[in-house]
This record gives sequence, C-alpha cells and structure tokens, in this order.
Amino acid sequence: MTTLPLAAAQDSDSLRRIAEALERLSPVPAPAPEVAIADAFIWHVAPDRLQPVPDVNRVALDLLLGVDRARDTLLANTVQFARGLPANNALLWGARGMGKSSLVKAVHARVLQMEPSSALKLVEIQREDLPTIGRLMGHLRQSAARFVLFCDDLSFSHDDQHYKSLKAVLDGGIEGRPENVVLYATSNRRHLMPRDMIENERSSAITPSEAVEEKVSLSDRFGLWLGFHPCGQDEYLAMIAGYCAAYGLQIDPARLRAEAIEWQATRGSRSGRVAWQFFTDLAGREGLRL
Repeated sequence: MTTLPLAAAQDSDSLRRIAEALERLSPVPAPAPEVAIADAFIWHVAPDRLQPVPDVNRVALDLLLGVDRARDTLLANTVQFARGLPANNALLWGARGMGKSSLVKAVHARVLQMEPSSALKLVEIQREDLPTIGRLMGHLRQSAARFVLFCDDLSFSHDDQHYKSLKAVLDGGIEGRPENVVLYATSNRRHLMPRDMIENERSSAITPSEAVEEKVSLSDRFGLWLGFHPCGQDEYLAMIAGYCAAYGLQIDPARLRAEAIEWQATRGSRSGRVAWQFFTDLAGREGLRL
C-alpha cells in the first residue's frame, strides 16, 4: 500500500531534475535590457544579463597620440552610427600597448559629448562568451538605444571554434545584424588566427585555398581595418610630454627625456602603454595624484 506514493514521489523528483536540466541548457530569455541606467555594460551569462559599469576605465581621446588616422576614422564611423546612419564593424589590429582598446572607450566617451541625445551604449563581451553572442544580439535588438559591442583582445587558437559564432553574427544570418548594433574588436593579429594555423591548413587540406579562406575570411567581415604599429622614440617621448601637460606635471625636459629613455630601455619596447607606465611611476615619485 505504501509503494504507490513512494513511486509517485520518485517520478516527481525525476521530472523536476529533467526540467532543471532543460532550463540550464535553454535558459529563460531575458527581458528587454534596461539600459537607461548607464552608458556602458558588461555581458554576462548563466544567467544572461547586462551588468552596468558606472565608471568606465578610460583615458581622454586627446591623450592618445600617434594614432591620428585610426582615431579620426573610428570617430567618424561611430558618429555616423550614433546618428542612425550606416556604419561599419571595425577591427583594430596591430602592436601591443598602442591604444587599441583605449581608443574604443575614448571614442565612445567623445561621441556621448558630441551626440548627447543618441543614447549610445558600450557593451563589452568576453571572447569566451562569443557562443552566446546571438542571444545578446536578440536582447539588444529589442532596445531603442544604439550599441557598440566591444570584444577586446580577440584571437583564436588552433582548436577554437568560437570564430564560427562570430562569423554568423557578422554575416547576420536571416535576421541580419540588428540595425542598432555595431561590433568593434581589437586584436594583435590582422587575421585573428595564428599564422602557423593558417599555414597548416594550407599544407594539409585537400583544397588548400578553400581551407585558408575559411580561416582568414573572418577579418574580411569587418568593414574597417585600423592598423596600429610600434611607435618610434619621438612619438614615445611626445606621449609622455602630453601626459605631463595634461596633468600639470612640471619637470626639467632634459631629465624627463633621460629618464623616459632609460625606462623604455629596461622594458625593451616602446608603446603608449610603456609611456603611461613611465608617467605613472614619475607622477608617484613627484607626489602627483592622478
């Protein structure tokens, strides 16, 4: 007489576990995002949500020296987008530490000043979350705001299939990329794939040209390619002088030059990042609060 209730309880528990497993595999769709509370967000999954970023870590656009062409091109493209005009996805590629991600964030801030009524939002997505980018697009499509979707340090390894998710979004599929979304990505590689990966595909594939095309065509889906190249000594010193002027740090030019050159020599490289690191050290020694 007691076996029926026990069996029913076991069946109920099994159904509950199956329902929970199905919910994890196919999460309940998030409502239309509430984006009026901030200008920047980070996309998180499990559960899907946009986390507001009240204070974005960025530098002023005027402090990014030596990248004039990339700055002007990206700013013009973003202003067009903010105004509801056609705009391209952009790939910022090239040397480390030359301000690729800083430029994206600085341009966003400048456009907010230029077009305060545009409701332009910056949404950062991590590379490991690219398989969920389709769901993110679905959420953003519902909003009246306009979104710069930002993926920093984008690259793919030999066995990484995430690039297929990104290709589908850039191509747009049946629905097409939402009219209110544009994608900006930064990478140290122009084609986003390791060179030896591309060469291996060329040497081992039955149809080498098609295999290579599959790998390098991802970059072609970005309408803008903006290259960043290593800076020379004059540009490096100009960056540091610009930081000193912007923050009001008075220092003997000869001393500044000597210490800046010594700093980059110990680092073995020159870049905007190295220039800022030197200035941070100098400001600390001089008692200047940044």
